[in-house]
Amino acid sequence: MDLLIEIHRQRLKWTDTTFVRSLVNRIDWNSRLIGIKGSRGVGKTTLMLQYIKQNYGNSTDVLYVSLDNIWFTNHKMSDLVDDFVKRGGKYLFLDEVHKYPSWAQEIKNVYDNYPQLSIVFTGSSLLEILNARADLSRRADIYHLPGLSFREYMEMFHGIRLPTYSFPDILERHSDISDEVLSLFRPLQYFDDYLREGYYPFYVENPKRFPIRLEETVNMILEIELPLLRHVDYAYVHRIKQLLQIISQSTPFIPNVSKLAERIGISRATLTTYLKYLEETELLISLYKDSRGISALQKPEKIYLGNTNLMYVLNTENVNKGNLRETFFANQVQYGHVLQYSDASDFLVDGKFTFEIGGKQKSRKQIEGLEYAFVVSDDIEYGSGKRIPLWMFGLLY
Repeated sequence: MDLLIEIHRQRLKWTDTTFVRSLVNRIDWNSRLIGIKGSRGVGKTTLMLQYIKQNYGNSTDVLYVSLDNIWFTNHKMSDLVDDFVKRGGKYLFLDEVHKYPSWAQEIKNVYDNYPQLSIVFTGSSLLEILNARADLSRRADIYHLPGLSFREYMEMFHGIRLPTYSFPDILERHSDISDEVLSLFRPLQYFDDYLREGYYPFYVENPKRFPIRLEETVNMILEIELPLLRHVDYAYVHRIKQLLQIISQSTPFIPNVSKLAERIGISRATLTTYLKYLEETELLISLYKDSRGISALQKPEKIYLGNTNLMYVLNTENVNKGNLRETFFANQVQYGHVLQYSDASDFLVDGKFTFEIGGKQKSRKQIEGLEYAFVVSDDIEYGSGKRIPLWMFGLLY
């Protein structure tokens, strides 16, 4: 265990707390069992280490451990916990839990057997975390860490700090918000860079390798996690990649599930199931007409990639501008709000608000006569009335 303690100290020493994700203030850290889920590369490990450094410093009450450490080749998690508690430990932070066999059951046992111990855990496999929800649902408070918002990107990459703005704030006082933001910087100067490379914090580690690393992340999900954890036939992985490329090129993608299934060579039901799996991994965002009680076999009405950075990795030649705009809106708004398909426009949000997405010349014709309807326009700094700048929806978190 002394080796793990030394690693813990080294990790804290090199942890930078200049920029900390906003989720850290929304987590109830008093809970005895906390899970932090999120797609690969969004900064879950960094968030934990920053919290430890800022709140516990060099206290021996706390320990950060990654469960993919070679130490666990010859030791069990229960060995670590028993030794840590006997040394007076109170706060245990477990990273990469999906790399440890039967992790969910062991965490459940530790929670029940050591009531004096608080545990925070993360894993880079969303499918593994979802698999464990049933075992831990009555005990763990699960939080979702998305990729960087446009607001967080500006702070992390350019040192410009902005407050978060609520959804009602943006709808009702977007002109005032434009004044506040433009007093600090010109959003359109940075917005395209964010769309291309700003969602994943690991971009700063090696910008030149970012596309390669992101592609590797996608391949790991498709080639390893889906076959292993969702029993997707490996023979179809290449065709699923082709499907993702088609979605990235569309304007946006409105699926004909029967034709797609025939093209890939699987049943309609199997393809619909595969689409649900891709949603679970956050590689896709799907819109349905009714978000309540979505069945496993219900087909989505419209599909987007999970974020705009994926569009540039999967489709290096020609990213469709309209799809890009809608993907950004869907990605930023889905965190904290319910997105649905709308027959009248691009999006219905929270079952009430209608949004049509487009460029600065986009008219209101399509949503004329609809209550609570807005045009969201790219390439503008200021909106007016029911027209709101697209970039502003990147200030929600």
